[in-house]
Amino acid sequence: MSDTHANASPLMRRLIIDLAIMLVIGVVLALLGPFGSFGDPIEERLVYWIGLALAGYALYSPISAVVVPWGKRMVFPEWAVWVASVLVATVPMTAFIWILGFIGDELRWPRLDEALYSYLRVLVIGAGITVVFHMLDRPPALHPVQRSESEGASQVAPGTQPRFIDRLSAEMGTDLIALEMEDHYVRAHTALGSELVLMRMRDAVAELEGVEGEQVHRSWWVARGGVADVVRDGRNVRLLLDNGIEAPVSRANVSLLKQRGWL
Repeated sequence: MSDTHANASPLMRRLIIDLAIMLVIGVVLALLGPFGSFGDPIEERLVYWIGLALAGYALYSPISAVVVPWGKRMVFPEWAVWVASVLVATVPMTAFIWILGFIGDELRWPRLDEALYSYLRVLVIGAGITVVFHMLDRPPALHPVQRSESEGASQVAPGTQPRFIDRLSAEMGTDLIALEMEDHYVRAHTALGSELVLMRMRDAVAELEGVEGEQVHRSWWVARGGVADVVRDGRNVRLLLDNGIEAPVSRANVSLLKQRGWL
């Protein structure tokens, strides 16, 4: 009674929206023409700034996906984690722009003042874009495709796994992401697929001792490590899981999850 869920549409939708935001930012920068680029023809500015916006997303994303989870594990304040992420990600972006400026010419190493000036220019734009993403309630570059393994599903070491894991077939593995109630069954979502188990939700949750998670809704229990993102639609809150499925959060549990750092 198992089936594999390949619901990647929420992840793809997020990526498309992120890229659309970067496209708009690139157009705005092209129209403004910062850092002396306003004198260039508009078509050149569009190609240049849109290209840099997309390249910046590609470069900042993997670095943020590493720095932010690491910072949270080290219990740093969230603002400090994001500042560190932007500072680190600006280094390869600055190098990329420096190399781009020598297309057709012989590449040379920048002087210290040139490197610092270039870095600060890129930092201003990178920090500004990060602020824009946060104002839109979309922490940039943290879509699940680039999350580290340490931030993935709730992994249970062999021999110490809770009783519920023993109910699953071997092909489902032990990386539990969520439980979903379906009539008299509980559907267990793991990193390898899903499987129905004939039991009540409260009994299944009781057998998950040692796994960090919360029953976020009457019909849903979610492992803390299986949450990829938070999706808000007005007052409605859903958790985007690592397998692409969205789990609803009951309004009664929103404040609890905020207190425990989930939201």
